[in-house]
Amino acid sequence: MKSQPFEFPVLNPDWPLPSGVKSVITTCQGQPAGAQGKLLNFLDDSDACRQQVLRNRRDLAGQLGLTQPLPWLAQEHGIRVVDAVDAIKHQSPLNADACVSRTPGLACVIQTADCLPVLFSSDDGSVVAAAHAGWRGLVAGVLGATVAAMAGEASAISAYLGPAISKQHFEVGGEVREAFLAKAQQTDRLSTEACFVPSKTRPGHFYADLYQLARIQLRGLGVTRIYGGDFCTYADTERFYSYRRQAQTGRMASLIWIES
Repeated sequence: MKSQPFEFPVLNPDWPLPSGVKSVITTCQGQPAGAQGKLLNFLDDSDACRQQVLRNRRDLAGQLGLTQPLPWLAQEHGIRVVDAVDAIKHQSPLNADACVSRTPGLACVIQTADCLPVLFSSDDGSVVAAAHAGWRGLVAGVLGATVAAMAGEASAISAYLGPAISKQHFEVGGEVREAFLAKAQQTDRLSTEACFVPSKTRPGHFYADLYQLARIQLRGLGVTRIYGGDFCTYADTERFYSYRRQAQTGRMASLIWIES
């Protein structure tokens, strides 16, 4: 007997998109008992789990009215950007951390659970993108690589910062701070340094502001219209998965697409 499609609860990002461009972010609300975060990501190697995840991914595309499969990526905290058309041609997900689409009905999708999802749209609605920006990806330059792949004027691009772990809960070692300072432009060094607040309980550790670090980088690239950045995946237990909170957990999917 065929199971009923799962209806994914979603957030609708609050930002001014051009006509014909849509974006949504899934949440952990309404997850069936016993699913253990397996709705969209493979948390074990069992065939039953993989088949269910594939069905759920198809259900999500159908729920959003998308005419083409979703180009899921094998994310690895790098800076590779792929075209959504190329991504859906492969049997297995491409190793990449950002996706660009110019094809109506073909979305960009990334998964996160504390890392920062960043959605992009050109002002004319001709190209959209999504990037997986944890601290490693930010340091490496995933946002710059994504903006470059969109192949347009950065001033004609807007960005949305989706649910990520907030500064109050994102404790990192001193090496993370040093990595950001080493890559920061000279004009951004002081503002970058201000994104790290020393821990009062762990010497040599800091609380890092992923949202502000991303804003600094985006502005440096010429992207000045930046929205979102007011969530905390760690603290909001009702809506979001958090790797720091649960270790083995599910993922939110952040999607953007041009309507057919």
